[in-house]
Amino acid sequence: MTPLELDWDHIANERAKKMETHVSFPQLKYPSLRDSGFRDPIQWLIGKALDDGAEGIWRIHDKLYDLTSFIKQHPGGEEWLELTKGTDVTEAFESHHLNPAIESILNKYYVKDAKTPRNSPFTFKEDGFYRTLKREVYEELKKIPKNVSRTTYLITDLLFLALLCSSAMACWVKNIWLAQFWYIFSSTSLALLTVACHNFVHQKTNWRMFLFNMSMWSYRDFRVSHVLSHHLYTNTLMDLEISGLEPVLLFNPRKDKPIYARLGFITEFFFFPFIFLLGFFKRFISIFVREGFFKKHYRWHDGLGFLLPLWMWLVTGSSLSSVINVWLWIVCTGSLLFYLIGVNAAHHHPEAIKDGDQPRDETPDWGAHQVEALLDRKDINGNTFAVVTLFGEHALHHMFPTLDHAVLKYLHPLFIKTCEKFKANYRMSTQFEMSLGHIKENMRTTFRTVNN
Repeated sequence: MTPLELDWDHIANERAKKMETHVSFPQLKYPSLRDSGFRDPIQWLIGKALDDGAEGIWRIHDKLYDLTSFIKQHPGGEEWLELTKGTDVTEAFESHHLNPAIESILNKYYVKDAKTPRNSPFTFKEDGFYRTLKREVYEELKKIPKNVSRTTYLITDLLFLALLCSSAMACWVKNIWLAQFWYIFSSTSLALLTVACHNFVHQKTNWRMFLFNMSMWSYRDFRVSHVLSHHLYTNTLMDLEISGLEPVLLFNPRKDKPIYARLGFITEFFFFPFIFLLGFFKRFISIFVREGFFKKHYRWHDGLGFLLPLWMWLVTGSSLSSVINVWLWIVCTGSLLFYLIGVNAAHHHPEAIKDGDQPRDETPDWGAHQVEALLDRKDINGNTFAVVTLFGEHALHHMFPTLDHAVLKYLHPLFIKTCEKFKANYRMSTQFEMSLGHIKENMRTTFRTVNN
């Protein structure tokens, strides 16, 4: 089912029943389908298509483009355009294309002007913070050595090798203490590998992005929930990495936040272990409940995670039941570690703007909002291994997601200079302070005003 084939009468009725607006950006529509159903990437895409005024093709700023004939030629891979058809991709277009020459290519596919205003608060003024930084980054990239990405390749490959070896050892050794050691080592390897592969999920189609699926999660789902949602609409109501965890965890401040949500820093330990597997089962069920294109969202690579228990069984000769038991423990513990790394990385801190807080501007520069919605960690930035495995250099990564993590440290001085020029609210913290801030953010019920 494409956005054009949706039951618009049904949607209109649903909207009539529910007339919420954004708390921080009251001029916007409340995201369609946000608070019901699977809360999964497909539902998010359908809801976004309903709100964006893209008329079944692609919207960039206030113009509509038909990129259908360009899909197979897209240098980043077909998937990005397949997933975003029928939506406003302005933020994705701006942050994923640094070369200004892309504008001339885009003009070939222009269809007409959009009929409605953009349903996004963010702006990209030519003399604003983000576009100014983007122009300077494009020039700075020409000075960076070409082989710097070898480090991230090596880290990712070694983590994959560590996962294979340690998972087999966890099944093979008979000593209970050694088995526990290898199980913990394997779970940690899986979590760090999944974080490291996130670097490649952002980039054009490549083989390392498939390693992300060893977690039983889907890099394709992650491209929606993380790249197209969280990265572009960070900490707003359109951020699926927040809404997808509701109502179990409520990260946005609300005056009526229930007690269980205020204690989210405790309840997440009982929820996070199952998210990898929950994501897999949601995609499996979608085969039977989706239609058309969205039914085909389930792909061959969703089964790649089963190669890990198969490997463990073939290499160790252990019983199938024993292998499955150890494997499930590895996946669930890996899921817990991955999410603990994620929620303590940058965004869940009282000083990071969330929906409900009063922004400096109701139509902020997109780059300035990215800076406002996170805190970087000074004890993580600068160490390539930590950056790759703990979501480091977070501000630069959010604004230039297609750049390899190893490149970002070379851009940091330029980024700081631009922040100072535009008085962007860039803040540094430590991992310990972020973890404490995460607890405080779970408990926060009051809104705050971002000072000018």
